[in-house]
Amino acid sequence: MIVKRLGRVDYAPAWEAMQHFTATRGAHTEDEIWLLEHPPVYTLGQAGRPEHLLPAGRDSGIPLVNIDRGGQITYHGPGQIVAYLLIDLPRRRLKVRELVNLMEQALIDCLAGYGIAAERKAGAPGVYVNGAKIAALGLRVKNGCSYHGLALNVDVDLAPFGWINPCGYEGLSTIRMRDFGVSDDVAAVGERLLAHLQRLLPPVDVPAGSPAV
Repeated sequence: MIVKRLGRVDYAPAWEAMQHFTATRGAHTEDEIWLLEHPPVYTLGQAGRPEHLLPAGRDSGIPLVNIDRGGQITYHGPGQIVAYLLIDLPRRRLKVRELVNLMEQALIDCLAGYGIAAERKAGAPGVYVNGAKIAALGLRVKNGCSYHGLALNVDVDLAPFGWINPCGYEGLSTIRMRDFGVSDDVAAVGERLLAHLQRLLPPVDVPAGSPAV
């Protein structure tokens, strides 16, 4: 597993790089996790409805990018740790739902380490604290390989979430780790989250006689 710590990266180049990596990877390409932040941006999933970007969001000057993950609209911005998981699912004997559960569990375990009790919500991917969303998930799987991933609110400005229906839910509250007294910065939280993702990901299943990856 290769880990790339990319810092703050514009959304479109990161998305294009994920697509390129997934399209050109081979049977023995190592999986990667990318840790990064984005400048302010709204992203709308492939089945997303544009009306979930409210008038205040359209007038905010924050760009909207229509992308190829599942899900509706969300916001990315500084103070939010983003982890992109570029994983060959069959090689780790994972199904998509299992990867989603794994990502949610890594977030729940990471937050528990900070004394924050988070949970899943039936029918609404992501992680929640007392009904308010603290982390969002979205994936695309192509030829058995995933890209996109998750975003955890560490110390992000929450105002732009109020200018959308987050993930398509009108009136959904969003929160951040700072609201619970967490002082760690995005990089520190990212390392702790990474450790949980690496712990939970199954090992690569290498057939006999195949080169190691």
